[in-house]
Amino acid sequence: MSVIVESSFNIEDIMKTPESPGRRAEPKPAELLIKLRKLQQAKKNLEDEVKEITLLRCTRKEEEDALTAEALQLEGTLNEKEELNRSLQLKCEDLQLEAQRQLEQNHQKEEAVKQCCFQIQETKLKHRKIRMKFENQLQHLMEQHKNLSNVFTPKRLPAEIQSAEYTTEQLLKAEQQKLEQLTKLLDGLSCTQNAEMCMDTCDNAS
Repeated sequence: MSVIVESSFNIEDIMKTPESPGRRAEPKPAELLIKLRKLQQAKKNLEDEVKEITLLRCTRKEEEDALTAEALQLEGTLNEKEELNRSLQLKCEDLQLEAQRQLEQNHQKEEAVKQCCFQIQETKLKHRKIRMKFENQLQHLMEQHKNLSNVFTPKRLPAEIQSAEYTTEQLLKAEQQKLEQLTKLLDGLSCTQNAEMCMDTCDNAS
């Protein structure tokens, strides 16, 4: 921005020589000396004004440079803030997706646990029914043996006892198989729960 400073001195006014009315007078040495002093004073004033204008221009230039540097700094800060904001937004979206995934996994785990509990209860019920059936059959066989000991001859008694023992052995095997199946099911459920706990621990540690 240019600075305009109006001078209080007018060269034309200094150069004018007062004229006497009616005739043209030659300038006197004293008048010339006065004009010279005025010109020197005017020159000094102009030089001072030029210095002042130059100083104002330098000051204005420094202010403009300072404002430009500050604008660049603010622009850099703004870019950093925008980049940080984008990074935080992406991280927030990732955390939301991870939270949603965790909720879905927890829901699936809950459903799996419910299903395993249902299977355990169902297996226990079947085992209870089989045990009750076995006990009833065993009781019935014992009563039959008591009756057979009175009816059959001693020659046929060993064969009947052997048949009853075989039947009892088969029932015991069936019960043992059911118990083994139940044990495997419980072990599988325990392994599944331990694996899920390990996965959760690893996820939390990461």
